[in-house]
Amino acid sequence: MTEQRPVPASREQLWAILFEAAEIEHNLMCCYLYAMFSLKSAVDEGVSDEELVAIRRWRGEILDVAIEEMAHLAIVSNILSAVGAPAHFWRQNFPVAPGYHPAGVVVKLAPFNAETLDHFIFLERPESIEMPDGAGFAPDHVYSRTLAADRLMSGTFDYATVGQLYASIEEGIQRLAQELGEDALFVGDPCHQISPEVVSLPNLAVVRCVKSAIAAIDAIVRQGEGSDPDEEGSHYRRFLKIRDEYQALLGSRADFAPGRAAAHNPVMRRPPKPEGKLWIGAEPAASLLDLGNAIYNHSLRCLALGYAGVDRQAQRGLVDAAIELMRILTPVAERLTALPANDEAPGCTAGLSFATLRSASALPPEPGAIPVLVERLRDIAARATSIGAGDASVAELTELTASALETLATKLGRTQIADRADAGQAAPVTDTPPAADGPPAPIAEGDGVERIPGEDVDLIFNMPRCIHARHCVLSQPGVFKANVVGPWIDPDATTTEGLVTVAHMCPSGAIQYQRHDGGPEEEAPPVNLVQLRENGPIGVRADMVLDGERVGYRATLCRCGASKNKPFCDGSHSAIPFEATGEPATRESQPLAARGGTLAIDPERNGPLVVTGNLELCSGTGRTFDRVTSARLCRCGGSATKPYCDGTHRRIGFVS
Repeated sequence: MTEQRPVPASREQLWAILFEAAEIEHNLMCCYLYAMFSLKSAVDEGVSDEELVAIRRWRGEILDVAIEEMAHLAIVSNILSAVGAPAHFWRQNFPVAPGYHPAGVVVKLAPFNAETLDHFIFLERPESIEMPDGAGFAPDHVYSRTLAADRLMSGTFDYATVGQLYASIEEGIQRLAQELGEDALFVGDPCHQISPEVVSLPNLAVVRCVKSAIAAIDAIVRQGEGSDPDEEGSHYRRFLKIRDEYQALLGSRADFAPGRAAAHNPVMRRPPKPEGKLWIGAEPAASLLDLGNAIYNHSLRCLALGYAGVDRQAQRGLVDAAIELMRILTPVAERLTALPANDEAPGCTAGLSFATLRSASALPPEPGAIPVLVERLRDIAARATSIGAGDASVAELTELTASALETLATKLGRTQIADRADAGQAAPVTDTPPAADGPPAPIAEGDGVERIPGEDVDLIFNMPRCIHARHCVLSQPGVFKANVVGPWIDPDATTTEGLVTVAHMCPSGAIQYQRHDGGPEEEAPPVNLVQLRENGPIGVRADMVLDGERVGYRATLCRCGASKNKPFCDGSHSAIPFEATGEPATRESQPLAARGGTLAIDPERNGPLVVTGNLELCSGTGRTFDRVTSARLCRCGGSATKPYCDGTHRRIGFVS
């Protein structure tokens, strides 16, 4: 006889099990990241070149799974928001105490090894699969959490698999929609949800009704446990594949150890009940642990505010900041697993504990929230610098961390929750007379940029951005004098119209101009365009804000992964050689309501170009093949879906 599945009987009970689902997804993400952080990264850690290749592949797979768990957390938060509850990012500290989840769902931090991998497979198993948990992960107590369904207080219940938890959520949504009415159940403002326009996460969608909620839940189950045990790409199948490879390598070398001996359940303070935990008391690990936990919690704080009803532009800035903080966290967390944990535990290394603050509530969605977030970023950056000053062994890491945090603080500081008008500031004009003979001497403006003064127009030449398209030397050879020694650009050798035209022809933006004859400066194009070059870079024409800085209206951005001037192209695609079509297939898309406006391009560290704004993508022959308001464009050179990112950068270890 099949046991009847518990079904939420009220909105309060539905909220409760959605909160638990959010905590499960959050906890799994942390557990997978912890194991990934503990993986060895070099042959001097006792692994061979062949083994290291496998370890790096596993690292990419586990990272992909962790990102998908982050997507599941975002999906559950969207469902919560849709049914009138706040997004939920709080979770218990590790190890999660008995009774908080069912007895068979043991959640604790452990380094990568065979037992931990077996545990991950057990947690992600489909409902139809019977198997034991990994050794050492058996529950300390067997108990039941069942509470009568007619109680007013939110109830708990037992489930053997995560899939069963989501089945109860799905049935609860259907039941309450019938009892209350669909409109009465889905009372949340969709603006409080994170949409695919804000961030590209697998299967993320706005939830508005029963149909979209069920579709979101089904996507989580298929991607996680897999409704079919043989479903390729499910977390269950991916972990099984890692285990098969791991066992094959163990067959070749019985003492193969891909992970460091990181602590099980590290904690920041000496615990009053030390069983199953390890206090990280040795320096510099203790200080780095404090730093890492602060970064992690600030990521959650940015994410929570993104769900609190801010405008879409502010939401985008907050979610980007949350993701960037997790990237900044990664090298700190990895270094922790290589540092001694405690004098009382020789041979054991530290690890990130993902300790939580007492509250994960969102800051009020008011203009003052952004300065508060920026203030905290700068506090964490200052602490990182202080740690490095006190311990040379981690100085390089902490300085890089501090620099990244300061950069993020500056970028986030530009985000405003209230609407504001753009205020432009004209660049200064330099009145320098031309040289008596030949082209005038250029004026260095730093970073390889030169200003060449002319009577009516100054030309500005940005050598690092030049891709040698040769429009300049072919259309205006009198101005751009190739193969000469010394100054080679003469703005007064043609008309103002000639200079303006040749500048507009320059695809990379290496040639720009500034008029002082009263004529109009270059204007933003009416249509934002990306044009793909066959086996070459991404050409962009738009009012660009690149990594927070305005860079003009023309640029060519690297998509081969080899440029030494990323994100700009430097011609390296020709030396590799790089192959990528300039004529991708046309995608179905609708005309954009607006075709111009600011185009934000944010190079994701070691990842794609994240583009936000109205954009038409064109082939090399000028055919429009897609229209978007947000996209993730490949720049590692490896995506199978170019020009779009497919996550290959993580698997191939792309470094930007």
